[in-house]
Amino acid sequence: MARFPFSAIVGQDEMKLALLIAAIDPSIGGVMVFGDRGTGKSTAARALAALLPPIAVVEDCRYGCSPEAPHTCPDPCRSTKAGKRPVPFVDLPLGATEDRVIGSLDLERALRTGEKAFEPGLLARAHRGFLYIDEINLLEDHLVDLLLDVSASGENVVEREGLSIRHKARFVLIGSGNPEEGELRPQLLDRFGLSVEVRTPKILAERVEIMRRCAAHDADSEAFAAQWAEWDEKALQLIARGQKKLAKIEMPESVLIDAAQICSAVGVDGLRGELTLMRAARAYAALKGARIVKRDHLLQIAPMALRHRLRRDVLDESGSTARIDRAIAEHFS
Repeated sequence: MARFPFSAIVGQDEMKLALLIAAIDPSIGGVMVFGDRGTGKSTAARALAALLPPIAVVEDCRYGCSPEAPHTCPDPCRSTKAGKRPVPFVDLPLGATEDRVIGSLDLERALRTGEKAFEPGLLARAHRGFLYIDEINLLEDHLVDLLLDVSASGENVVEREGLSIRHKARFVLIGSGNPEEGELRPQLLDRFGLSVEVRTPKILAERVEIMRRCAAHDADSEAFAAQWAEWDEKALQLIARGQKKLAKIEMPESVLIDAAQICSAVGVDGLRGELTLMRAARAYAALKGARIVKRDHLLQIAPMALRHRLRRDVLDESGSTARIDRAIAEHFS
């Protein structure tokens, strides 16, 4: 069955925008999606990964080395041939052990030959792709810490059982969860680049359209995908153009001042908020085909870059998004 097309997802515009921005610049630090069950969180992430063109890899490399940079993994790349594989999309189950995530000693090979060898984990499989964690708020804290560290550094380092292994692990980390089932610690939330909130649609026409499209996809997924192929191709072109333009996007001093002013106004701790806001605004400008980051770009993505970094104010229960919108209205009216 063909994947549900990214462009066919009804509503959830902020979530789709955050995923596009993260695809253009994975260094932003991933996307945290909080919301109701059954609102298309995992569907959107899978659809985006399936939308992207296959990546070039060294044939038979267990770590997905690029042909342009072979021999950058612990294995000696025996082949010089370039192959193609789909952009990785790896689900991390809640019950996963640390060994399964980061990799471990290959016991079968050790018992058979007496040789110590490393068996790559889920982080190696996710390299150059997406790592998706559903119900991340229920995942053990030490695993979330580990994932965020690797996501930020782009490398997985394993020191255990006489092995010392270092390999690249660059991926877009996507977490989703329902706040009613438990909250992430603020220190961990702050490490995510963007945060979005998705809710069950309230508009009757949207709910009907969702049922109509899901029924069409269930009846003939290939035909349904073909109907949306042109729209998905346009989205793919936007991502490719954004990635190409990203390094050339200018960030004026005035916009940097705006970013600092917003973070100061809403009381963001540390400087990660400003840095993420700067990177996300640049990626958003690239997505829009701009040559320079403008204030409008910054203000558009400020809520998703900052809402999860705000300290709770017992005197103001209006919510993080409302506080950010109010600060923007006061300072940039």
